[in-house]
Amino acid sequence: MKRFAIRRRPRRAIIAATTAATLAAALAGCSGDSQDPNTVTIAYQKFGSFVAADTLFKKVKKDFEAANPDATVELRAIEAPAEDYQTQVNLMNQSGSEAPDLIYEDSFTINQDADAGYLRPLDEYWDKWEDAERFNEQADAAVTGLDGKRYGALLGTDTRGLWYNKKLLEKAGVKTPWEPKDWDEILETARTLKSKLGKDVIPLHVPSGQPQGEEASMQGFQMLHTGTAEGDSGGLLFDEKAKKWIVGDPGFVDSLEFVKSVYGGDLSLDEQDALNANVSTINNEQRIPDGELAISMNGSWVPQAWIDSANKPWPEWQDTMEFVPMPTKDGQDPGATSLSGGWTLAMGAKATDPDLSWKVMAEAMNQENATKFAIEGAQVPVRDDIADDPKFSKAPAVNDVANELIDVTHFRPAYSEYPKVSIAITKAMEAVMLGEASPAEAAKTYDEEVAKIVGDDKVVKAGG
Repeated sequence: MKRFAIRRRPRRAIIAATTAATLAAALAGCSGDSQDPNTVTIAYQKFGSFVAADTLFKKVKKDFEAANPDATVELRAIEAPAEDYQTQVNLMNQSGSEAPDLIYEDSFTINQDADAGYLRPLDEYWDKWEDAERFNEQADAAVTGLDGKRYGALLGTDTRGLWYNKKLLEKAGVKTPWEPKDWDEILETARTLKSKLGKDVIPLHVPSGQPQGEEASMQGFQMLHTGTAEGDSGGLLFDEKAKKWIVGDPGFVDSLEFVKSVYGGDLSLDEQDALNANVSTINNEQRIPDGELAISMNGSWVPQAWIDSANKPWPEWQDTMEFVPMPTKDGQDPGATSLSGGWTLAMGAKATDPDLSWKVMAEAMNQENATKFAIEGAQVPVRDDIADDPKFSKAPAVNDVANELIDVTHFRPAYSEYPKVSIAITKAMEAVMLGEASPAEAAKTYDEEVAKIVGDDKVVKAGG
């Protein structure tokens, strides 16, 4: 495989509604046992094909209770998409009797939850923990609040690129190994797949639209947007030097033009399927294994949907699928781009017994459990003692390309306004994919909405 040129760029720290009935059910299911000082509750998401968190916390519960007979670890699995999950946890945090002690939290929500007073700083525990030095600086940046305090620990990180079915590409006459050099080559390959394989195969999936939420914003739009940069300029949502949100970026329009080419060119799913909130799970568990989807813009963790412990194992995936870097728009330096995120474990501000909660948290993050999570969740490890562990290095889901993409990756802006800005991005994408607005029109609406979200004094024109 051709190696992409790597030039390090600054790493930027990471940064819903649900129905009343769903929320009521979630809250009704909470027992209020968090008031028991000997009980530590863990709230976490259990949704779709990702089961690594569920298996991790079940193991933590079993092992911790065995070693501490007087303690109980109560698991509160919430089966909901990311945005609905976050909303439910926020509601729980507003109640002293329902607030969880530990929270499985997407890294991009750390700052908004810290600002809301939902999280407890962990510095007093972290500074004394002997394993703390095992976590790299990237992991630290992802969980550090704007006040400089630590509010969580990253359990693992990831990168994003393109997964492709080499058998389908070869059937269409596309030479493999395939590593597109720019956006045009991706679109040309998708058009070839459409022409040669017909309606039985979906050429390309790019997450887009409001129902996809952060998946569309992050691994759809921002995977494109960061690839429009020239050197260290452009392709960003936030100007770290000026501390302002960027508007009027030509790269924003270019990214929406790509979305238009994909959906307007009939190179992806039809609108109804593309806007299904469960489209990622359907793609990973059905369409890809069934040979119905050729190329998917997705993350390094996808094999966890196919390994032996998955909901629907697919043993043939190792002989069928390949993961390659997402190229920059015109193949400009550094040649590839990626987005990284990751889920954290944080302590709730209302934790009944912080000392006991920390002990459970440390159990979840020890070398054995961190390795288990990295393997079953197809994660890029954040502990330096995992990569060389034979259990991890020989695991089928370990991906060298995914690890290398850390050198060209980007993170979402770690500011409390980001979630609202992210929603504005998905609205722009959806307007373009449905033909309701041109890329330029959708970008203009986005600029106006961002100014309303953060204030006119907190926006800056690209290149200004």
